[in-house]
Amino acid sequence: MPRRTATMLASTLMLIALLCAGVFIPVPYAEMSPGPTVNTLGEHDGEPVLQISGRKTYPTDGHLNMTTVRVTSADYRMNLVEAVYGWLAHDNKVVPHDTLYPDGKTEEESTQENAEEFSQSQESAKVAALRELDVPVKSWVIVSTVVKGSPAEGKLHAGDVIKAVDGKAVKEPADVAELVTEHKPGQDVVFTIVPAKEQAAAEKEKRTPTKTEEVTITTRASDDAGEKRAVVGISAGTDHTFPFTVDIKLADVGGPSAGLMFALGIYDKLTPGSLTGGKFVAGTGTIDDNGEVGPIGGIQMKTVGARSKGAQYFLTPADNCAAAAKDTPEGLTLVKVRTLDDALGALADIRSGDTAGLPKCTAS
Repeated sequence: MPRRTATMLASTLMLIALLCAGVFIPVPYAEMSPGPTVNTLGEHDGEPVLQISGRKTYPTDGHLNMTTVRVTSADYRMNLVEAVYGWLAHDNKVVPHDTLYPDGKTEEESTQENAEEFSQSQESAKVAALRELDVPVKSWVIVSTVVKGSPAEGKLHAGDVIKAVDGKAVKEPADVAELVTEHKPGQDVVFTIVPAKEQAAAEKEKRTPTKTEEVTITTRASDDAGEKRAVVGISAGTDHTFPFTVDIKLADVGGPSAGLMFALGIYDKLTPGSLTGGKFVAGTGTIDDNGEVGPIGGIQMKTVGARSKGAQYFLTPADNCAAAAKDTPEGLTLVKVRTLDDALGALADIRSGDTAGLPKCTAS
């Protein structure tokens, strides 16, 4: 065989081998891409996203779209060819697999965590919107989760209302950890609680809970490096009672990032007139009970997804502004917001057409 032919054959075989390796050898990466965007003022799968009963509502128009990011599943393993294509694709982002699924988290665990965050974001959106409208919302501190194998397991349960720790009244979730850590590991701490079943029954019967219990738990040392804190193995959260019903109907969505847009949608439906003035506004951001807006992941994919559906303005958490502004889709104005009040102020400017003073995101 002539040397030139042999060289060409060897090169071709090597190229085929490399292509096969690229197709069949998995790489430790996952992909993020623009996901669906849904108008919180409209319908999804044939029913209103926001359903309010027991309170007068008003007609709305325009869009207040929440945005999402689509990610590859925890079990899916990209090959090298897919990873390279994702790196080259403008609207996609390839990231280390552990970024999306840390500590070997399974698909089921990730889905459950996202569902819990989504549920919490809905509650906070309701509270923030109603407080903005000066509608009273009753709140109390509860046991959110109990760590398996912890001192609290079997003694405290998710949904129990924490009234006091060592006889000291609890007003905020942070109070619980502060009071527990006043102890040394191995010491007892006394929780005064309303059991979850009693709380549920009282809510159903529209009465004040009458049954309380005192639960004594022996603390243990935390798993932190360095100085060990006393812990009992729970996380505390907040539950609320609303004076009327606000339901958010949106399946197959997870995570906390729609909180801001849900709050704005609720506010719009409960107030006369239109927040948007008929404009197409999209956005993202977590929200807490006090209306503070927090950062989210996948901001550049969310702006792309919003613009592709026709969004003119994008409400952007302040801490995401720099990243979003590095590659802003043409025709989309990024508006910086830190609070629900900021968002309402920006919408007033957008509604009036006086947008010169909008706080816009910059890359610096």
